[in-house]
Amino acid sequence: MTAHGPDGAVVRRLTVLFDPECGLCAHLKGWLERQHKLVPMDLVPVGSAQARTLFPDLDHAATLRKITVIGDGGQVFTDDAAFVVCLWALADHRAKAHWLAGPSGASFARAAVIAAAKYRTATGATQRWLDEVPGQTGPPPSAPCDDRCAPPH
Repeated sequence: MTAHGPDGAVVRRLTVLFDPECGLCAHLKGWLERQHKLVPMDLVPVGSAQARTLFPDLDHAATLRKITVIGDGGQVFTDDAAFVVCLWALADHRAKAHWLAGPSGASFARAAVIAAAKYRTATGATQRWLDEVPGQTGPPPSAPCDDRCAPPH
């Protein structure tokens, strides 16, 4: 199936990078696997050798801090846009994705992403992955939530 992503570019397949160390992420991975998809999805562990091989030019340290989805045309969706494009790819949730991408739903999408970031921080999942990033010598240089949420992602 050929479809157009929220940015208007053709998207035939998505790769969702997920954190297997995060209980919420593992739950959402299972949920995504069970959904009827209009656009096929590959689910790949974030920061893994597979992710690095598939996307050698991607900033993998950033993918450990931000929800990241990659389109087969090279589109990189992060944070709110990644959340929305995942729903957009699902048969039962495309209308919801269109609402979340618009002015009425954008704050809801942002709140969902911030809540997930807080959960990951509270459970330590983010730090475990950051500890495994080659060359990473400390906390991430910037957090996706900036000072809009605490604690940072």
